[in-house]
Amino acid sequence: MPLTLPDRLPAIELLKNENIFVMDNSRAEGQDIRPLKIVILNLMPIKITTETDLVRILSNTPLQLEITFMKLKSHTSKNTPIEHMMAFYKDFELLRSQHFDGMIITGAPVEQLEFDEVFYWPEMTDIFSWAKTHVTSTLYICWAAFAGMFHHYGIPKYDTPKKVFGVFEQHILKPRCPLFRGFDDTFFMPHSRHTECRREDIEKIEGLEILAESQESGVCISMAREGREIYITGHPEYSPHTLDNEYKRDLGKGLPIQVPENYYRDNDPDKGPLVHWRAHANLLYNNWINYYVYQMTPYDIDQIR
Repeated sequence: MPLTLPDRLPAIELLKNENIFVMDNSRAEGQDIRPLKIVILNLMPIKITTETDLVRILSNTPLQLEITFMKLKSHTSKNTPIEHMMAFYKDFELLRSQHFDGMIITGAPVEQLEFDEVFYWPEMTDIFSWAKTHVTSTLYICWAAFAGMFHHYGIPKYDTPKKVFGVFEQHILKPRCPLFRGFDDTFFMPHSRHTECRREDIEKIEGLEILAESQESGVCISMAREGREIYITGHPEYSPHTLDNEYKRDLGKGLPIQVPENYYRDNDPDKGPLVHWRAHANLLYNNWINYYVYQMTPYDIDQIR
């Protein structure tokens, strides 16, 4: 089944060129189907790139999804045209009264700040609390994972000695968890961050469990409330060239940045990336949609509590 997206969203044409079936709102209104409602709070600076990455990976589910993009009223994006934000994004306040089957909260370029130093932190905590009663299952990605675990459980984040940057092998600790159905014993995931959470802090919290981790990149996926909250410290949705773009961007700015690990062929940027995470990334999102959204959400969406 297709994704239902806002009319004229740039990702529609980009993904049609990749032979991915997407549907705008005008066409979807003619179908007698109760689509799953997914809201995406996109905090990444280059929003169109993140939209496309997420829409691409969500398009592989056999269920029809209706995508809504949320933005913060307390923050204005500097890297995305205001016309794009006005056309395709809605303030949280306009969505507060609604319920959603699933939610995705992305990373943000504020990870080296203390949480209370992030000027939109009060609005973020309001959204985190709202999601507990208005969303069946929420995926917290990268900075959002650290922020969500801190808000809900007091889990601190720590600066890493160097940037966790590359594609790292992850070991599954709970192989019978539905999130990993169809997975191999290990899988790879891109990471791009300067902070981490630690196993010993998570293990102190009853009901919060670690599902996957890496010797190189640390805790990767944690879960609480039987899957109503899923925390992912990496970026499974990244396209093949996202890390390459980040690496070249930082080089161009003269920033200290190492070559992303386990990413380029023969560790040589001139040879391009060797993609070995997309199959499991697609399976991860499919399993989330199927087992933690579709099979858990009530038909009457307003019954979500």
